Amino acid sequence: MSINGVPFITLNRFENGFREEFLAGVETLFDNTQFIGGPQVAKLEEKLKEKTEAKHVVGCANGTDAIQIALRGVGIDKDDVVLIPDMTFWATFEAVVNVNAKPVTVDVSRETLHWDKETFKEAVEKFKPKAAILVHLYGWGCPDTMEIRKIAEDNGVTLIEDGAQCFGTKVHGESLLGSAKVATTSFYPAKVLGASGDAGAIFSTDEQIINTCRTLINHGRTSHYSHGLIGWNSRIGAYESLFLNMSLEHIDARLDSRRRAVKYYQENLQGLPLKIQEVPSHVEENGYCSVALIDPDLRGPLIESLKAANVGFGTIYPGAMSKQEAAPKYMAGSIDNGNADYISKAVLNLPCYAYITEEECEYVCQVVKKHFSNS
Repeated sequence: MSINGVPFITLNRFENGFREEFLAGVETLFDNTQFIGGPQVAKLEEKLKEKTEAKHVVGCANGTDAIQIALRGVGIDKDDVVLIPDMTFWATFEAVVNVNAKPVTVDVSRETLHWDKETFKEAVEKFKPKAAILVHLYGWGCPDTMEIRKIAEDNGVTLIEDGAQCFGTKVHGESLLGSAKVATTSFYPAKVLGASGDAGAIFSTDEQIINTCRTLINHGRTSHYSHGLIGWNSRIGAYESLFLNMSLEHIDARLDSRRRAVKYYQENLQGLPLKIQEVPSHVEENGYCSVALIDPDLRGPLIESLKAANVGFGTIYPGAMSKQEAAPKYMAGSIDNGNADYISKAVLNLPCYAYITEEECEYVCQVVKKHFSNS
């Protein structure tokens, strides 16, 4: 095999002509001084609606703002209690704090790595939250999404779905971003649909919520110099919208290449102490991450072998939210069954990115197999 290493992720695999087309588009934006707003932003919101089957979409500056704006958009205010998973990225936690609400961390399932309906129901009954943020990690969807949506609705809990990693993911055949009452996503460059910088979006089936969010992203404006709300300056830029519009033309091919890599690992790393996770049959993933679990005592030695062979890896995520240094003083409670903490010590992510080759996946598998054969 000619290759001698594989990165965990690379952002420079584009389709033939993509770079030249983007630069030509930038030149047009520059010539027309279309820097904020304009036709590229409007086009992006329409394309996102079409691709996700969402009723309403508004772009914003980044995925963290998207969560904060969605919280405000549904009426979350000072001291309101909001449930969040104990296994997520810090942005989910800090978004709740940044709108002056109180997060409650709720443990996830050790099997699915997401919320399960029983623990979610327990948290709703115990903490009486005004809202909850369901997080779809790793390019999967939470397997219990539909049941959690119903529990939330039956108990008067507004459910926001953090879909920063799940663009293109479906549960029971339904687009998560399109079917959620309120969902958010990030277009950080490393996502399956990434921009060339920060960007995000909010999706909703409720026109009133999306109109409020649209007002909030633009200083709470009701007209150019009239302000009905205290908002943010969180408008999505024209350059990022151009990049995303072009990327949407190729998104199916990019997702397929990622899914093939995940499947390759699943088929070629069976029977090892490193167990590649699979999603239930009713979940259609997008290939964002190849996720494996390994005995925490075995993870360190395997990581050293990966490093020696120049194979990139991730540990997404290496710490539960409730264990973060800044978390305790803001938390209004928690349900901690030890699962998020265990997962953070056992998770290992193998290289996965758009247009990763079979040769690269084979190299990764050979390194992993060699490590365990020598152990």
